[in-house]
Amino acid sequence: MASTSTSESVLLLGATGATGKKVLRDLLASNHFSRVVEAGRRVTPTESLQDATGKEKLTQKTIDFEKLEESGLKDEKVDAIVIVLGTSKAQAGSAEAFEKIDREYVINAAKAAKTGDPKQRVVYLSSVGANANSHFLYTRSKGLTEQGLAALYSDCIVFRPGLLKEAERGEPRLVEIIYGYPFLFLLDSSTLTKFLFPSKVLDVLPFGKETLAIPASAPCHIKQLSQAITLAAAQGSANLAPEALATKEDPKKEGVSPYWVIGNKGSLGLSRLWK
Repeated sequence: MASTSTSESVLLLGATGATGKKVLRDLLASNHFSRVVEAGRRVTPTESLQDATGKEKLTQKTIDFEKLEESGLKDEKVDAIVIVLGTSKAQAGSAEAFEKIDREYVINAAKAAKTGDPKQRVVYLSSVGANANSHFLYTRSKGLTEQGLAALYSDCIVFRPGLLKEAERGEPRLVEIIYGYPFLFLLDSSTLTKFLFPSKVLDVLPFGKETLAIPASAPCHIKQLSQAITLAAAQGSANLAPEALATKEDPKKEGVSPYWVIGNKGSLGLSRLWK
């Protein structure tokens, strides 16, 4: 892996999800981190990691997100926190449950792991279209979560992936299915969106127009996204490689620090540094 060996440690939340499974293996394989802490309501079965490079670096903690004061996350004194925890309204069962898991659990866990070290950093897997002022539940929750993390950490990096390939989700995203058909790349995103989603349909689909405006950027393989997340966690915002194409987002809210956002193109660029 492209990184100098160090003695830094990292906490991973959401390791059992589609992206988290790959991020866990990449963090373990990273020469940058000498200790990887996986925490969650459930953790990865150790037998599934027998072939994982660096598995001896792994520490696992089962935590109750309703009792994070008992989690001991702060005591781990990690240098970096990687959060790939999330859900959907369908999986959560209600809008209220979705926001609790997708936002409250994420922010509260990040707060519980905070040590006060100004060099401590957080990397969060958000979503394309994330916007704290969105009218739509999913994108609004992601945007508010980003800002909540930026209020806790001055070093905050956010990934907003658009089209992901080989995501192995229980609920595949519609745009990922669409872009699984090569001939559709011949259409520009505006034409494709209008052709597939008449305005009346767009108004009632789950995530609304904001996330169904299909990005023109090339899709990113989930393997590349995982590698990019791992590299960003190792580099931190001050040392982010130019290939990340990171842009600074400033919510201009009291107590919320500006943070860095990386999209699909940046993830692809960053992943090329992986060795």
